[in-house]
Amino acid sequence: MPNPWDIGSARVLEATGALALATTSSGHAATLGRWDQHVAREELVEHAAALAAAVDIPLNVDAEDGLAADLDGVTSTYSELAETDAAGASIEDYDPRSRSVRPTADAVERVAAARAACGDMVLTARCENHLYGDGDLDDTIERLIAYRDAGAHVAYAPGVTAIDDIRRIVEAVGIPVNVLLLPGTATVPELAQIGVSRVSTGGALAWVAYGALARAATELFTSGTASYVGDALPRDVRAAAFGARS
Repeated sequence: MPNPWDIGSARVLEATGALALATTSSGHAATLGRWDQHVAREELVEHAAALAAAVDIPLNVDAEDGLAADLDGVTSTYSELAETDAAGASIEDYDPRSRSVRPTADAVERVAAARAACGDMVLTARCENHLYGDGDLDDTIERLIAYRDAGAHVAYAPGVTAIDDIRRIVEAVGIPVNVLLLPGTATVPELAQIGVSRVSTGGALAWVAYGALARAATELFTSGTASYVGDALPRDVRAAAFGARS
């Protein structure tokens, strides 16, 4: 389930074989010229609606922590997302306001609120402690089980890369598990063998694309050559992604 950052990238990923997609908060923010966690609810919902309508495969929405300081805000965010064509959405336990992972009880309440508001959408609950300097696997598993019991359909602990740790999560939580594919993580086939249900890429594809742009621009502004054109999207993929759609 790779992560596009705009309609064009969503259509390219669909054309090259993706069976499902997920938005990326950092990639979306970058399209607005901002850092991650600096997008408003209205912008998130508009982005989700646009990408879901642009492709014919399921779309999950990276909704960060619900972009809300309180439970009423969480309810509003997931109610609005439920009005789009998105198939699912996630909620994470990191609070960007305090720059810390929320206490478990607080996070559980927010998962329950999101679940009550999101209707038929698949809700993914994310435990973020491995991304923010507190990679306690036992705590991660306890949190994911609590989020499952609060109504989450999918468990996700981005930043866990060791295959034995991922296997422990899969065996413990009892619901489908999403894994963030990072350098050093097992391959997708290896993750499938231990029972992982879904693999995503986070903002990586967006940053790879921006990296390619920066390298091409550097060549243009230094040597003045255009060898970067050799890496352009092939015409057949362009046609599949951007041609006439029914």
